[in-house]
Amino acid sequence: MAESGVPRILLVDDDSNIVRLVQHVLAASGLGLATHVSTGAEAMAALAGVDIVLLDHQLPDTSGLDVLEAIKGRPGPPAVILITAHGNESLAASALRRGADDYLAKDAALADLLPQILERVRRTRELRKALAAAERELLRAERLAAIGEMTVTLHHEINNPLMAAFADVELLLLGADASAEQRRQGLENIKEALRRIRDIVQRIGELREARSKDYLQGVRMLDLERSELPKRAADRGTALLHLPDQGNARIVSLLLRDAGFQVQQVGSIDELKRAAESIGVSVVVLSGGSATPGAHPLAGFVPPGDRSYRVVALVGGSGDAALAAGADQVVQLPFDPGTFTQEVTSLLG
Repeated sequence: MAESGVPRILLVDDDSNIVRLVQHVLAASGLGLATHVSTGAEAMAALAGVDIVLLDHQLPDTSGLDVLEAIKGRPGPPAVILITAHGNESLAASALRRGADDYLAKDAALADLLPQILERVRRTRELRKALAAAERELLRAERLAAIGEMTVTLHHEINNPLMAAFADVELLLLGADASAEQRRQGLENIKEALRRIRDIVQRIGELREARSKDYLQGVRMLDLERSELPKRAADRGTALLHLPDQGNARIVSLLLRDAGFQVQQVGSIDELKRAAESIGVSVVVLSGGSATPGAHPLAGFVPPGDRSYRVVALVGGSGDAALAAGADQVVQLPFDPGTFTQEVTSLLG
C-alpha cells in the first residue's frame, strides 16, 4: 500500500475503450492512474509493489484465469479483480474458486461499481494484514510475558533454597570446632535445599500451561501449583461475540482484547441471550441477519430496552433494519480494522 493509503493498481486489458473508462473512474475517485499493460506476460513482469490487479479475461496472449492462477501462486500475491464479459456468471464463479477477490462485468454499471469493489477489496486486504500482524504481535507479547514470568519464578523458587544451602556451606566451612552432629545436620540441610531445587526444575520441565500470580506489585510470576491458562485482565468489561464467520471472529476478538475487553465468543443466539444477562457485559458484537425477506435483522437477537450494554451489528448492506431492531451501531462489511476499535469504544463514552 502506498504511503498515502491509496492502493497501487495494475490494469491488464487491451481494450482501449475500457482502459480509458477505468482510468477516468480511478482518477475521479481519487485513486490516481493505474499502471497499464496489455498482455498476461507484461502483467507478470509488472507485479512488484502492486496491491490490486484489474484483470481482463480476454488477453492477446493468454486467458485471465491462467494469469490469475500464476499471480495467486506467488508468495504474498496482490488482490485480483477479474473483468468479465457481460453476463458471464460461470466464468466469474470459476475465477472466485481459483482465488479471485472479486469480479466486475463489462456493462453499464462498471463505472459505478468499480470504486465500491476496489474499496471492498482494499478493506478485505487490510483486514487480512491486520489479522496477521495482530497475531504476530500477540504471540510476541505472550512470549515476552512468559519469559519474564519464568525469570521471576526461577528467582523466587530457586533463590530461597539456594541461599539456604550457601548459608549452611558457610557455617560448615567456618565451624571447624563444630560437632559431628552439627556437621551432619548442616549437610542434611544442604541436601534438602538441593532436593527442593531439583523438584522445582522438574516441575518446570513438565510445565505445559500455567497461571500466573502476583509476586510484587506490578510483577507477575508463574504459579507452579496451578495448571490453568491465565486470564486476561479487562478494564472495559466483557465483549460478547456472535460471529459465524471465523475470520471476522478472530480479528474482532484480537482487536477488542487489545483495547482492554475480556472477549467471550458464543455459538448460538440462545447462548448470547443468556450471556448478555451477566454482570459486566459492556458490548455485544454480532452479524446482522440474512438479506432474505422476513429474516430478523439481528439474527434473532432482541436487545432489551433497559440493557446496560451496547449492540454493534456487522452488516453487508444497509444497516437501517439492524438499527431499527435495536442495534446501537452498524459496521459495514468488510470493516476497516484501523477504525473498528474506535467505533466500538466510542459507544461506551
